[in-house]
Amino acid sequence: MATVLITGASGLIGTALSRRLNTDGHVVHRLGRSPDPADPRSFGWDITKGWIDQRCLDGVTHVVHLAGAGIADVRWSAARVQELIDSRTDSAHLLLRAVLDRSASLEGFVSAAGIGYYGALTSDHRYVESDPPGDDTIARISVEWERAVDEWNELTRVVKLRTPMVLARDGGALSRLLPVVDLGIASALGSGRQWVPWVHLDDLVEAYVAALFSVEMQGPYNACAGEDVTNDALMRALAHVRNKPYFLPRVPGFALRLLFGEMAAVLLKGSRASNARLVGTGFAFQYTQVEQALRDLFAPARGMDQQAL
Repeated sequence: MATVLITGASGLIGTALSRRLNTDGHVVHRLGRSPDPADPRSFGWDITKGWIDQRCLDGVTHVVHLAGAGIADVRWSAARVQELIDSRTDSAHLLLRAVLDRSASLEGFVSAAGIGYYGALTSDHRYVESDPPGDDTIARISVEWERAVDEWNELTRVVKLRTPMVLARDGGALSRLLPVVDLGIASALGSGRQWVPWVHLDDLVEAYVAALFSVEMQGPYNACAGEDVTNDALMRALAHVRNKPYFLPRVPGFALRLLFGEMAAVLLKGSRASNARLVGTGFAFQYTQVEQALRDLFAPARGMDQQAL
Protein backbone atom coordinates (compact mmCIF):
# COMPACT_ATOMS: atom_id res chain seq x y z
CA MET A 1 0.00 0.00 0.00
CA ALA A 2 1.10 3.58 -0.68
CA THR A 3 1.48 6.55 1.63
CA VAL A 4 0.09 9.60 -0.14
CA LEU A 5 0.58 13.21 0.92
CA ILE A 6 -2.27 15.48 -0.18
CA THR A 7 -2.00 19.25 -0.04
CA GLY A 8 -5.34 21.04 0.16
CA ALA A 9 -6.82 17.81 1.49
CA SER A 10 -9.72 19.57 3.23
CA GLY A 11 -11.17 20.84 -0.04
CA LEU A 12 -13.82 19.25 -2.24
CA ILE A 13 -11.47 17.06 -4.27
CA GLY A 14 -9.03 16.37 -1.44
CA THR A 15 -11.75 15.16 0.91
CA ALA A 16 -13.23 12.79 -1.68
CA LEU A 17 -9.81 11.53 -2.77
CA SER A 18 -8.68 10.93 0.82
CA ARG A 19 -11.79 8.86 1.45
CA ARG A 20 -11.22 6.84 -1.72
CA LEU A 21 -7.57 6.12 -0.91
CA ASN A 22 -8.35 5.15 2.68
CA THR A 23 -11.00 2.75 1.44
CA ASP A 24 -8.34 1.00 -0.64
CA GLY A 25 -6.06 0.71 2.38
CA HIS A 26 -3.61 3.47 1.50
CA VAL A 27 -2.26 5.82 4.16
CA VAL A 28 -3.08 9.50 3.61
CA HIS A 29 -1.11 12.41 5.08
CA ARG A 30 -2.98 15.71 4.95
CA LEU A 31 -1.13 19.01 4.64
CA GLY A 32 -2.90 22.32 5.19
CA ARG A 33 -2.89 25.68 6.89
CA SER A 34 -4.99 24.48 9.83
CA PRO A 35 -3.95 20.95 10.79
CA ASP A 36 -6.15 18.88 13.07
CA PRO A 37 -4.24 18.39 16.35
CA ALA A 38 -6.29 15.25 17.05
CA ASP A 39 -5.21 13.64 13.76
CA PRO A 40 -1.62 12.29 13.75
CA ARG A 41 -1.67 12.31 9.95
CA SER A 42 -2.65 15.97 9.67
CA PHE A 43 0.24 18.41 9.23
CA GLY A 44 0.64 22.16 8.85
CA TRP A 45 2.51 24.61 6.70
CA ASP A 46 2.72 28.37 6.20
CA ILE A 47 3.40 29.05 2.56
CA THR A 48 3.91 32.80 2.95
CA LYS A 49 6.56 32.20 5.64
CA GLY A 50 8.16 29.31 3.82
CA TRP A 51 7.58 26.88 6.69
CA ILE A 52 6.44 23.28 6.49
CA ASP A 53 6.16 20.49 9.05
CA GLN A 54 8.52 18.06 7.36
CA ARG A 55 7.07 15.13 9.28
CA CYS A 56 4.36 15.18 6.64
CA LEU A 57 6.86 13.45 4.32
CA ASP A 58 7.61 10.50 6.61
CA GLY A 59 7.18 7.36 4.56
CA VAL A 60 5.47 9.20 1.70
CA THR A 61 5.62 7.49 -1.69
CA HIS A 62 3.29 9.76 -3.70
CA VAL A 63 2.21 13.41 -3.55
CA VAL A 64 -1.05 15.01 -4.72
CA HIS A 65 -0.89 18.79 -4.95
CA LEU A 66 -4.32 20.46 -4.71
CA ALA A 67 -3.47 23.58 -2.68
CA GLY A 68 -4.39 26.97 -4.11
CA ALA A 69 -6.66 29.94 -3.46
CA GLY A 70 -10.15 29.64 -4.97
CA ILE A 71 -10.30 31.02 -8.51
CA ALA A 72 -13.83 32.43 -8.14
CA ASP A 73 -13.89 33.20 -4.41
CA VAL A 74 -13.10 36.93 -4.71
CA ARG A 75 -13.39 39.55 -7.47
CA TRP A 76 -10.11 39.75 -9.35
CA SER A 77 -7.71 42.62 -8.82
CA ALA A 78 -4.03 42.71 -9.72
CA ALA A 79 -3.22 41.70 -6.15
CA ARG A 80 -5.77 38.87 -6.17
CA VAL A 81 -4.48 37.46 -9.46
CA GLN A 82 -0.97 37.44 -8.02
CA GLU A 83 -2.31 35.68 -4.92
CA LEU A 84 -3.93 33.04 -7.13
CA ILE A 85 -0.58 32.46 -8.83
CA ASP A 86 1.54 32.55 -5.67
CA SER A 87 -0.72 30.20 -3.71
CA ARG A 88 -0.13 27.57 -6.38
CA THR A 89 3.50 28.17 -7.33
CA ASP A 90 4.96 29.00 -3.91
CA SER A 91 3.32 25.94 -2.38
CA ALA A 92 4.79 23.69 -5.10
CA HIS A 93 8.22 25.24 -4.58
CA LEU A 94 8.07 24.94 -0.79
CA LEU A 95 7.10 21.30 -0.93
CA LEU A 96 9.77 20.52 -3.50
CA ARG A 97 12.46 22.10 -1.29
CA ALA A 98 11.28 20.01 1.64
CA VAL A 99 11.46 16.81 -0.42
CA LEU A 100 14.95 17.68 -1.68
CA ASP A 101 16.13 18.58 1.83
CA ARG A 102 15.13 15.13 3.02
CA SER A 103 16.39 13.38 -0.12
CA ALA A 104 12.99 11.72 -0.24
CA SER A 105 12.29 9.19 -2.97
CA LEU A 106 8.89 9.50 -4.62
CA GLU A 107 7.05 7.33 -7.14
CA GLY A 108 4.86 10.12 -8.47
CA PHE A 109 3.69 13.72 -8.15
CA VAL A 110 0.14 14.46 -9.32
CA SER A 111 -1.04 18.05 -9.45
CA ALA A 112 -4.29 19.80 -10.12
CA ALA A 113 -4.14 22.13 -13.10
CA GLY A 114 -6.67 24.32 -14.86
CA ILE A 115 -8.59 23.75 -18.07
CA GLY A 116 -8.25 27.54 -18.30
CA TYR A 117 -4.72 26.88 -19.60
CA TYR A 118 -6.10 27.39 -23.10
CA GLY A 119 -7.64 30.74 -22.19
CA ALA A 120 -11.14 32.10 -21.75
CA LEU A 121 -12.48 32.24 -25.27
CA THR A 122 -15.31 30.65 -27.20
CA SER A 123 -14.40 28.89 -30.42
CA ASP A 124 -15.18 25.77 -32.43
CA HIS A 125 -11.79 24.30 -31.60
CA ARG A 126 -11.60 21.30 -29.27
CA TYR A 127 -8.40 21.79 -27.32
CA VAL A 128 -5.86 19.02 -26.82
CA GLU A 129 -2.94 18.95 -24.43
CA SER A 130 -0.38 19.85 -27.10
CA ASP A 131 -2.16 23.10 -27.95
CA PRO A 132 -0.38 26.28 -26.85
CA PRO A 133 -1.68 28.21 -23.84
CA GLY A 134 -3.87 31.27 -24.09
CA ASP A 135 -2.64 34.77 -23.29
CA ASP A 136 -5.33 36.09 -20.97
CA THR A 137 -5.43 36.19 -17.17
CA ILE A 138 -6.86 32.73 -16.51
CA ALA A 139 -4.32 31.25 -18.92
CA ARG A 140 -1.48 33.12 -17.23
CA ILE A 141 -2.52 31.72 -13.85
CA SER A 142 -2.61 28.22 -15.33
CA VAL A 143 0.72 28.55 -17.13
CA GLU A 144 2.57 29.74 -14.03
CA TRP A 145 0.92 26.97 -12.02
CA GLU A 146 2.09 24.28 -14.43
CA ARG A 147 5.56 25.79 -14.73
CA ALA A 148 6.07 25.36 -10.99
CA VAL A 149 4.73 21.81 -11.13
CA ASP A 150 7.08 20.93 -14.00
CA GLU A 151 10.06 21.63 -11.74
CA TRP A 152 9.28 18.28 -10.11
CA ASN A 153 10.12 16.44 -13.35
CA GLU A 154 13.77 16.07 -12.43
CA LEU A 155 12.76 14.31 -9.22
CA THR A 156 9.87 12.04 -10.14
CA ARG A 157 7.06 11.26 -12.59
CA VAL A 158 4.69 14.24 -12.90
CA VAL A 159 1.04 14.19 -13.96
CA LYS A 160 -1.08 17.33 -14.36
CA LEU A 161 -4.86 16.99 -14.47
CA ARG A 162 -6.35 20.01 -16.23
CA THR A 163 -9.63 20.27 -14.42
CA PRO A 164 -12.89 21.82 -15.65
CA MET A 165 -16.07 22.56 -13.69
CA VAL A 166 -16.43 19.81 -11.09
CA LEU A 167 -19.99 18.61 -10.57
CA ALA A 168 -20.59 17.59 -6.95
CA ARG A 169 -23.63 17.41 -4.72
CA ASP A 170 -22.07 19.50 -1.95
CA GLY A 171 -19.56 22.15 -2.92
CA GLY A 172 -18.05 23.29 -6.18
CA ALA A 173 -19.87 25.24 -8.86
CA LEU A 174 -23.25 23.60 -8.25
CA SER A 175 -23.38 24.98 -4.72
CA ARG A 176 -23.63 28.44 -6.30
CA LEU A 177 -25.93 27.53 -9.15
CA LEU A 178 -28.40 25.41 -7.22
CA PRO A 179 -29.99 28.16 -5.07
CA VAL A 180 -30.82 30.13 -8.24
CA VAL A 181 -32.22 27.05 -9.98
CA ASP A 182 -34.30 26.01 -6.96
CA LEU A 183 -35.85 29.47 -6.84
CA GLY A 184 -37.12 28.84 -10.35
CA ILE A 185 -35.06 31.63 -11.91
CA ALA A 186 -32.42 29.64 -13.78
CA SER A 187 -31.15 31.13 -17.01
CA ALA A 188 -28.11 31.06 -19.25
CA LEU A 189 -25.20 33.43 -18.74
CA GLY A 190 -24.42 35.86 -21.53
CA SER A 191 -25.04 34.30 -24.93
CA GLY A 192 -25.35 30.85 -23.37
CA ARG A 193 -23.36 29.49 -26.32
CA GLN A 194 -20.04 29.28 -24.48
CA TRP A 195 -18.81 25.74 -23.93
CA VAL A 196 -18.57 24.40 -20.37
CA PRO A 197 -16.17 21.47 -19.95
CA TRP A 198 -17.21 19.47 -16.87
CA VAL A 199 -16.48 16.34 -14.85
CA HIS A 200 -18.35 14.39 -12.16
CA LEU A 201 -16.46 14.41 -8.85
CA ASP A 202 -16.38 10.61 -8.72
CA ASP A 203 -14.73 10.44 -12.15
CA LEU A 204 -12.20 13.08 -11.20
CA VAL A 205 -11.26 11.14 -8.07
CA GLU A 206 -10.78 8.01 -10.18
CA ALA A 207 -8.59 10.02 -12.56
CA TYR A 208 -6.38 10.98 -9.62
CA VAL A 209 -6.13 7.36 -8.53
CA ALA A 210 -5.16 6.36 -12.06
CA ALA A 211 -2.57 9.14 -12.26
CA LEU A 212 -1.07 8.11 -8.93
CA PHE A 213 -0.58 4.45 -9.71
CA SER A 214 -0.41 4.15 -13.50
CA VAL A 215 3.30 4.55 -14.10
CA GLU A 216 2.82 5.13 -17.83
CA MET A 217 0.88 8.35 -17.19
CA GLN A 218 2.96 11.51 -17.42
CA GLY A 219 2.39 15.14 -18.31
CA PRO A 220 -0.90 17.00 -18.82
CA TYR A 221 -4.34 15.44 -19.30
CA ASN A 222 -7.68 17.14 -19.86
CA ALA A 223 -9.79 15.59 -17.10
CA CYS A 224 -13.20 16.36 -18.61
CA ALA A 225 -16.16 14.20 -19.56
CA GLY A 226 -16.67 13.50 -23.24
CA GLU A 227 -19.94 15.39 -23.77
CA ASP A 228 -19.65 18.96 -25.04
CA VAL A 229 -22.30 21.16 -23.46
CA THR A 230 -22.99 24.87 -23.68
CA ASN A 231 -23.81 27.01 -20.69
CA ASP A 232 -27.42 27.10 -21.89
CA ALA A 233 -27.56 23.28 -22.11
CA LEU A 234 -25.99 22.88 -18.66
CA MET A 235 -28.43 25.26 -16.98
CA ARG A 236 -31.36 23.71 -18.81
CA ALA A 237 -30.31 20.21 -17.69
CA LEU A 238 -29.89 21.36 -14.10
CA ALA A 239 -33.36 22.93 -14.09
CA HIS A 240 -34.82 19.78 -15.63
CA VAL A 241 -33.23 17.49 -13.05
CA ARG A 242 -34.48 19.73 -10.23
CA ASN A 243 -37.98 19.93 -11.80
CA LYS A 244 -37.76 23.70 -12.06
CA PRO A 245 -38.75 26.07 -14.89
CA TYR A 246 -36.27 27.34 -17.40
CA PHE A 247 -37.65 30.21 -19.39
CA LEU A 248 -36.16 33.46 -18.13
CA PRO A 249 -34.08 35.75 -20.38
CA ARG A 250 -30.34 35.18 -20.32
CA VAL A 251 -28.26 37.11 -17.80
CA PRO A 252 -26.61 39.86 -19.88
CA GLY A 253 -22.86 39.81 -20.10
CA PHE A 254 -22.48 43.45 -19.11
CA ALA A 255 -24.20 42.75 -15.80
CA LEU A 256 -21.78 39.94 -15.02
CA ARG A 257 -18.82 42.13 -15.98
CA LEU A 258 -20.07 44.85 -13.63
CA LEU A 259 -20.45 42.31 -10.85
CA PHE A 260 -17.31 40.23 -11.33
CA GLY A 261 -14.97 42.42 -13.36
CA GLU A 262 -12.33 40.55 -15.37
CA MET A 263 -13.31 37.27 -13.73
CA ALA A 264 -16.58 37.37 -15.70
CA ALA A 265 -14.65 36.13 -18.74
CA VAL A 266 -14.45 32.70 -17.11
CA LEU A 267 -18.27 32.62 -16.97
CA LEU A 268 -19.02 34.19 -20.34
CA LYS A 269 -16.50 32.36 -22.51
CA GLY A 270 -15.35 28.80 -22.89
CA SER A 271 -14.20 26.27 -25.45
CA ARG A 272 -14.32 22.52 -25.69
CA ALA A 273 -11.49 20.26 -24.53
CA SER A 274 -10.74 16.72 -25.67
CA ASN A 275 -10.28 13.91 -23.14
CA ALA A 276 -8.85 11.56 -25.78
CA ARG A 277 -5.38 11.47 -24.21
CA LEU A 278 -6.76 10.40 -20.83
CA VAL A 279 -9.14 7.87 -22.38
CA GLY A 280 -6.20 6.54 -24.39
CA THR A 281 -4.56 5.36 -21.17
CA GLY A 282 -7.48 3.00 -20.61
CA PHE A 283 -9.31 5.33 -18.25
CA ALA A 284 -13.10 5.08 -18.55
CA PHE A 285 -15.47 7.80 -17.42
CA GLN A 286 -18.54 6.56 -15.59
CA TYR A 287 -20.49 9.77 -16.26
CA THR A 288 -20.35 10.91 -19.87
CA GLN A 289 -23.65 12.83 -20.17
CA VAL A 290 -24.32 15.89 -18.07
CA GLU A 291 -27.93 15.02 -17.23
CA GLN A 292 -26.83 11.51 -16.23
CA ALA A 293 -24.23 13.04 -13.90
CA LEU A 294 -26.70 15.49 -12.38
CA ARG A 295 -29.32 12.81 -11.81
CA ASP A 296 -26.77 10.69 -9.98
CA LEU A 297 -25.71 13.59 -7.78
CA PHE A 298 -29.23 14.53 -6.77
CA ALA A 299 -30.68 11.05 -6.45
CA PRO A 300 -32.16 10.50 -2.94
CA ALA A 301 -29.82 7.56 -2.33
CA ARG A 302 -26.79 9.75 -3.04
CA GLY A 303 -27.93 12.28 -0.42
CA MET A 304 -28.40 9.53 2.16
CA ASP A 305 -24.93 8.18 1.40
CA GLN A 306 -23.39 11.62 1.86
CA GLN A 307 -25.16 12.11 5.20
CA ALA A 308 -23.80 8.79 6.40
CA LEU A 309 -20.20 9.77 5.74
